[in-house]
Amino acid sequence: MPIRWALPGALAGVGLLALAGTVAAFTVGTGGGSTRTASGPAGVASSSPARSSIPDPIGADIAKQQDTVRATPANYGAWASLGLDYVQQAKITVDPSYYPKAEAVLKKSLSINTSSNFEAMAGEAALKAAEHDFTGALSWARRGLKLNPYNANLYGSLNDALTQLGRYPEAFAAAQKMNDLQPGVAAFTRAEYVFELRGDISNARLAMRQALASSTAPADKAFAYYYLGELSFNAGDPKTDLTLCETGLTIDPSYYPLIQGKARAEAALGRTDAATRDYAAVVNAVPQPEYVVEYGEYLQSLGRMKEAQQQYTVFDTENKLFQANGVTLDTDPTLFYANHGNPALALKYGKVGIRIRPFIEMDDAYAWALHVNHRDAEALVWEKKAMALGTRNALFHYHAGMIHKALGNKTQAKAELTEALAINPHFNPLAAPLARTALAGL
Repeated sequence: MPIRWALPGALAGVGLLALAGTVAAFTVGTGGGSTRTASGPAGVASSSPARSSIPDPIGADIAKQQDTVRATPANYGAWASLGLDYVQQAKITVDPSYYPKAEAVLKKSLSINTSSNFEAMAGEAALKAAEHDFTGALSWARRGLKLNPYNANLYGSLNDALTQLGRYPEAFAAAQKMNDLQPGVAAFTRAEYVFELRGDISNARLAMRQALASSTAPADKAFAYYYLGELSFNAGDPKTDLTLCETGLTIDPSYYPLIQGKARAEAALGRTDAATRDYAAVVNAVPQPEYVVEYGEYLQSLGRMKEAQQQYTVFDTENKLFQANGVTLDTDPTLFYANHGNPALALKYGKVGIRIRPFIEMDDAYAWALHVNHRDAEALVWEKKAMALGTRNALFHYHAGMIHKALGNKTQAKAELTEALAINPHFNPLAAPLARTALAGL
């Protein structure tokens, strides 16, 4: 699962949503774009977008910052901005080769100025988080805040790192501080995730609608529509999800997560031709590991195993590519190998993942890896940890139900499987039918 930069429940409910203001766009790790090759000063890249018809604001800013550092090599602020742009472009294009470039230019910025360069420290925090080094991200965010304790973006980085490290009360406090300092898109979206993690879907929707109302850029609006749609899908309402995704695409047709959301909803609604067309468009343009597996599992559910296997091969190759560029995927390979016939490899990734990212999604993935290795007593401990915040996640309840079933706890198994299907009967094209079959057997 791609990292989702979230928002916490210690926030003051609807009081948070009354805040007004606008900040720079908050971006997560998907979208459309291009690759570039290195040239010029360390890590400064140049080339034209592969899909020039698609708006590329980050690419435009990269070009601008490259021009600046060529003209004024001592401009540490421009080097820092370039590094952060590279991190964002890596997420958008799913091209991990941008991460070494980001590391090079951020080091350059810090070599020019370490005493007051909190911008580069924010860039380092974003880079480490993107590489799934959340301990490193936490360290850089704290270093930056020592220099500038009133910087909202650094509190956002602090919240992100603490969330993924499973330090939820501290993470929630950092998100509240961000909202206090600079309410707007970035702050409201983190607030939404806080409420979502705590199972407060009503306030999560309100927070994301506040983010939408505060948005000015098309990409910000598209982001908000996507996550509003995901909230609906995860609550078992693919029809509303589809409507929200289609509305978002009228604002920003190049925002690929919306096409993935549209495909997900179409699949749940039985619109097979539309779903396969949209899934293919997404994975061909931005082969985000989660999207590739999602498309493969949908194809497998249709009995199109040869095509599904092609997607699984792509995922396996991508996983190796990310590792070669210093990024350790965690939940995605753990769940993939657990569900597709390699329990030992799933457990290997699970052990690494739970160490570097002790977040609830990784707790759940590790529990599932233990389950497929027939270590169900241990698995149940981790699954309970995954569910401790009260997050309404159908997959978590499905995993809990199957673990209880393996342990012979029929009453608990029935309750968890029933809850999974009540939350979202379409939660996974392969697992949801298995949940129904298991429930019938109980």
